[in-house]
Amino acid sequence: MLECKNLNCFYGSYQAIEDVSFSINSGEYLCIVGANGSGKSTLIKTLLGLNKNFTGTISKTQKISLGYLPQQTLIQRDFPASVFEVVLSGTLSRKKIFSFYTKEDKKIALENMNKLGISHLVKSSFKELSGGQQQRVLLARALCSAKDLLILDEPVTGLDPSITDELYELIKKLNTEEKLAIIMISHDIHRAVNQASHILHLDKKALFFGTSKDYAKTEFYNNLSNMEVCSTHCSCGSSTDCNTHDCKASHIILKNHHHHHHTENKKEEN
Repeated sequence: MLECKNLNCFYGSYQAIEDVSFSINSGEYLCIVGANGSGKSTLIKTLLGLNKNFTGTISKTQKISLGYLPQQTLIQRDFPASVFEVVLSGTLSRKKIFSFYTKEDKKIALENMNKLGISHLVKSSFKELSGGQQQRVLLARALCSAKDLLILDEPVTGLDPSITDELYELIKKLNTEEKLAIIMISHDIHRAVNQASHILHLDKKALFFGTSKDYAKTEFYNNLSNMEVCSTHCSCGSSTDCNTHDCKASHIILKNHHHHHHTENKKEEN
């Protein structure tokens, strides 16, 4: 479906990705893991065509219809629109030129809302929803353009643990039942290994690419597992960006550990 060979990606003048090769086939579930500043988001932006500053090849074996769910921090949460309008806007990427929504567009939007259990919110205001509900709406929006591939950039960051579990279950269901290929950036290394079929571990270069089963046997997995003291399994239910909880010190330890190994990556996004 999608294959990258000898990919070098640049963020401005800084090289964020160096000589990375990997592929994903139809129906596979690829998790991209690695410490902060390892090039994960830059790689995703390059795959999406948002970053044109790269060398190497990105080849597609077929015409891919894909959807994208960005990090929550990049999303306007107070967008003044109904849930249905937000989901329906996901069908626009299917069109070559702007046109009015068709009956088929509306049918697709309603079907994806039903898949994610948010049909009852169809007339609700998007900005008045909880974080978990908003994320379901945005996932439904992404599905409106994702016939083949869904790309997710840390979709559960900042959500409560119970909501996180629900979203992971939904994503896995989309992969297994809808046969939708998934590429997801995740900080939850245990969940990645348990759910995904393949793992790409980045640290500017590809430290590992292969099956989750093989990755679980590596030192990379063991090292990341030990560092994951305050990720999605933290008792406060927060991400490594937490600054307000009693466990702040643990978050800082984790962030400083990453910073120690990646001081050269200050300009790189996560």
